[in-house]
Amino acid sequence: MSPIPLPDLPDFGRASILVAGDLMLDRYWSGCTRRISPEAPVPVVRIDGREDRPGGGANVALNLAALGVRTALVGVTGRDEAAECLTAPLREAGVALHLHRRDDVPTITKLRVLSHHQQLIRLDFEASLAPLAEDPLPALVEAALPHHQLLLLSDYGKGTLVDPQRLIERARARGLPVLVDPKGSDFARYRGATLLTPNRGELEAVVGPCADDATLIARAERLRDELALEALLVTLGERGMLLLAAGAEALHLPTQAREVFDVTGAGDTVIAALAAALAAGMPLPAACALANCAAGLAVAKLGTASVGVRELARAYRGGEWRTLLDRDALVHTVAEARARGERVVMTNGCFDILHEGHVAYLQQARALGDRLVVAVNDDDSVRRLKGEGRPINGVEQRMAVLAGLASVDWVCPFSEDTPEALICAVGPDVLVKGGDYHVEEIAGADCVRARGGEVRVLDFLPGRSTSRIIGAIRDV
Repeated sequence: MSPIPLPDLPDFGRASILVAGDLMLDRYWSGCTRRISPEAPVPVVRIDGREDRPGGGANVALNLAALGVRTALVGVTGRDEAAECLTAPLREAGVALHLHRRDDVPTITKLRVLSHHQQLIRLDFEASLAPLAEDPLPALVEAALPHHQLLLLSDYGKGTLVDPQRLIERARARGLPVLVDPKGSDFARYRGATLLTPNRGELEAVVGPCADDATLIARAERLRDELALEALLVTLGERGMLLLAAGAEALHLPTQAREVFDVTGAGDTVIAALAAALAAGMPLPAACALANCAAGLAVAKLGTASVGVRELARAYRGGEWRTLLDRDALVHTVAEARARGERVVMTNGCFDILHEGHVAYLQQARALGDRLVVAVNDDDSVRRLKGEGRPINGVEQRMAVLAGLASVDWVCPFSEDTPEALICAVGPDVLVKGGDYHVEEIAGADCVRARGGEVRVLDFLPGRSTSRIIGAIRDV
């Protein structure tokens, strides 16, 4: 695990994004169900509520607009009532529309019938949007590109993006990044794009079934290289996301969803938040963390729904991913805390199997100040200190458990044998170590005292240790 340095939420108003792709109308009819039809063994729904929402690429555009991004949309609709229902909320949200309207096809519409917030059936009204003659999209995209910083392609396999390669080439020729939400088993269509956001199933349809994460990562990296992509962001459902970027280690972002209510449109929210963050200047790993946060909010809503900038800001600032920081982010965060007059306490350890002795010790440490930083040995560091067979739990799991403690504010890994360099960079007000150490033996003590800080030694609870727990398990 490589914890992500997360800057503050960017000013999305600086971003300008062009969305092109399949557009559709999501319809929701809802009502009570109290009996079974005498005509067939199906429930009878008495409809008392109707709602229309933009879907597909239109939902992506609406998500961008909800974040304050200047947004334009290119796509194809019919000339019908559904098209008017689709475009009205987009205009109201300030999305600039560059649409090709056809008389020979209906606007794609998906009608969902719900009762007690459960979907009973979905009815699709659609025909292929593939052009019968000249493809209208390249000209529409070409005309709009000079006014935007990023091109986002939303492919639902409905025929609008019959030749995404032309669009990618035109955007890249202008030096613009291209993000693609892909569809189908031929990802060569997206060669040269900046980043693709397939889910695991979509990726495996291209690279084959992957029995484990190592296989998935290896095949995804090979695909990224073959297609000359800068990155792949693979969504893993309840397991979160996996970022594979050129020249960097694979980065797993655990899910931030607290409750999964409806996954409809979650992919739209992910790519919209990611595109907005990148266009507003966030680095890729932090932008992916923000998109992960937005996805957690989206799946807690019913149907295709956008995530507003205020709720995203609240979740982003308050979520547990703000607890897991790398060195640079930790130094920045601690500096902000001290500027607010907060007293920062820091300690370190392996914390391989967390037990009551650890919990009591961390509570004592936290009581010495306003914030507690825990530095954690990475796996190689633990192995050098404790020998083969350790750690029992990997650094990702150890950090996640520590992050869940009320006493802990920030967790940061280190790879050296001692945390001295990290402690000196952070400069805590109080450095704490547990056990029978003398102050002079504690790594980083000299740096802390030179800055006027305090070094404290706290007692561990007697008889509690990870080694003792491991020994007891082995004796069973």
